[in-house]
Amino acid sequence: MIEVDEFRSGAQAWLAEQKPTAPPDWGAIMPPERRDQGMEWQQRLHAAGYAGIHWPLEYGGQGLTVAHNQAWMECCADAGVPPFINMVGLVLAGGSLQLFGTEDQKRAHLPATAAGERVWCQLFSEPGAGSDLASLQTRAELDGDEWVVNGQKVWCSGGRASDWGILLARTERDVPKHQGISFFCIDMRRPGVETRPLRQMTGDAEFDEVFLTDVRLPADALIGERGQGWNIAMATLTNERGHIGGMGRALTKRLEAIQALAASKGLDGPARDRLIQLYSRGKAYLYMTQRQGPTASVGSSLGKLGMTGFVFDLAELRADLAGADAMLAGPESDGLLAAPGGWFGGGTSQVQRNIIGERILGLPREPRPAE
Repeated sequence: MIEVDEFRSGAQAWLAEQKPTAPPDWGAIMPPERRDQGMEWQQRLHAAGYAGIHWPLEYGGQGLTVAHNQAWMECCADAGVPPFINMVGLVLAGGSLQLFGTEDQKRAHLPATAAGERVWCQLFSEPGAGSDLASLQTRAELDGDEWVVNGQKVWCSGGRASDWGILLARTERDVPKHQGISFFCIDMRRPGVETRPLRQMTGDAEFDEVFLTDVRLPADALIGERGQGWNIAMATLTNERGHIGGMGRALTKRLEAIQALAASKGLDGPARDRLIQLYSRGKAYLYMTQRQGPTASVGSSLGKLGMTGFVFDLAELRADLAGADAMLAGPESDGLLAAPGGWFGGGTSQVQRNIIGERILGLPREPRPAE
């Protein structure tokens, strides 16, 4: 197996060659309007041996380690390009299938996903089940050898640009709510699936609401055991929070931007004090991410919670420094309008605090009367 340092050097050289024609780093989720560009980029990564770095060879990956994958993520962050088409396919769906899928399911989905032939979305949240995800009401009922799904999902990132989705639906009625949920793969082009874009205050529409009306899924759309969906979802979301909270290279770039801002002229004492506080916080989060390492855990909730506050406060400071110009369209106003979304994506800050309190600090659980 190639050593991590040698792998890193090769990746850096390849990315330097590709940079002029590579797409910009769009973060965890590919914008829907960039579907064609994203698929082409993933296909290029696959052809060069940089897709599914730590996936097994038989499922379209490279058979390397998590440390190799971390090196790849860092190289892409340094180069300012996406490390993959989107997180849902290569982290969430891919990880869930490898942990809980059957051999047939793995072979049906994983190679096509790594090769850039399949775009994925996540169908978890609902209008009445966001932070309290276990309250979801979308139902999947077995009819012969098919599942019939009815319900509504919301805040689906890039749903209208996706071929497949990972779906949570209630399959059991008379059990505690966490035990009545199952996990499915769903073809987004099935009859009865309707996606509608949700316009944000930034003017963009990154998210969709998805309506499911008598959608019929084959029996093998079920991932894992019936009623096991909550455990699968929690494993999936831990990986998501690890990705969101563990972008050490992106954080380093933000710290460098703060240094550049501090070196600019015309800043008064209070502004410099805010910059110093932000820089100190950012450094602490960077060291915490490095302690976390490349493998996600409940500790990633610490990074996710801290980073959302850090990004919001930095966006607010930039807008304050821009003065009246921040009321016009531009990077300062765009950043300020987008920043509040960080409090909700990947698990709300309230949920992160509960995870930290209960699973890291060992505090008593919040009362859950409905259980």
